[in-house]
Amino acid sequence: MQQVWRIWGYVIVMAVLAVPAAVVAARLLARRRARDGHPLPVRTAVADVVMVAGTAPWIWMTLTPGTVFGTVSLIPFGDLSTLLRGSAETAFVQIGGNLLVFAALGAMLPVRSARLASFAGIAGVAAGASLTVELLQYGLSLGRVSSVDDVLVNTAGAVLAAAVTRRWWAGRAPAATVRR
Repeated sequence: MQQVWRIWGYVIVMAVLAVPAAVVAARLLARRRARDGHPLPVRTAVADVVMVAGTAPWIWMTLTPGTVFGTVSLIPFGDLSTLLRGSAETAFVQIGGNLLVFAALGAMLPVRSARLASFAGIAGVAAGASLTVELLQYGLSLGRVSSVDDVLVNTAGAVLAAAVTRRWWAGRAPAATVRR
């Protein structure tokens, strides 16, 4: 874990320092949307800010130049298999980090938009975003491994996070207000 702090500590510190600004941004955005007559100003403002603030640090980390020659890994579960045969700490950090990359997006997108309030919709958006990141890593020659496993785990993380927020998805009536 010391290596994680040494490599990414500055991103973690910046993400924590950005929390007050994110709270202010959500309040201002909600106030503006309320003034403009938006039907759910607070809900959509919080969802929008959480999606951005919760995803940006992970994208920053994944698009930071690495130390290996940039490679492509197109064999599904090949990198995961290699990770699981190695150090438990490395596997935890790599897999856990990849699960979190689009977790905020997956959790808040269906809360924000009824149109994307399905596991298939979340999976599609997360897979597309993850593929874009992997292509950027390769295309920008960032010295990182562009892996199909990263796309799979990033997508799984978004879908799992969406499952956690399912009761708050847009378009779902709260149980207490459903008439029979």
